[in-house]
Amino acid sequence: MFKGITHEREIARAILIDENSNVCLEKILDDDGFGPRDYYETPGGGVKPGETHEQALHREIEEEVGYKCEVIKHLADVDDYYNLIYRKNHNHFYLVKRLSKVEQHLEPDEKIRIEKIIWVPIDEAIKLYENMQNVLVGKIVKQRELPILKLAKIALQSKTK
Repeated sequence: MFKGITHEREIARAILIDENSNVCLEKILDDDGFGPRDYYETPGGGVKPGETHEQALHREIEEEVGYKCEVIKHLADVDDYYNLIYRKNHNHFYLVKRLSKVEQHLEPDEKIRIEKIIWVPIDEAIKLYENMQNVLVGKIVKQRELPILKLAKIALQSKTK
């Protein structure tokens, strides 16, 4: 049952690739107020007041993954809803290339929630998402990000032609 929206959040997310076009995914493993979590998610997070989406993206990638990055292109925007906390998210997805390594600065809750960071070929990333849990927050993440990974694959293929 939909309970309504009391607030909205702007979020910048990255399909972050390395020099071999492997995609960065965060393995989320936790059990909290949203229930059991066991899924993959792209790096990113909330846009702070006064930040642009791209500024937030750079900050979040440095904090979560530990890399400077370069935005290649905007891929798409996706809205999703967290009924439990009455929130609508406006997710802005970008194709982003990693550059130099910097120090990672995870928030305390991220240290608990992010089990590991992996780099996999785009086809493997898509397969991981197709086989992800299809309940609770995992379902939201899968619905939000699987189509974006498929868009990123098309963008990467056209870039190499």
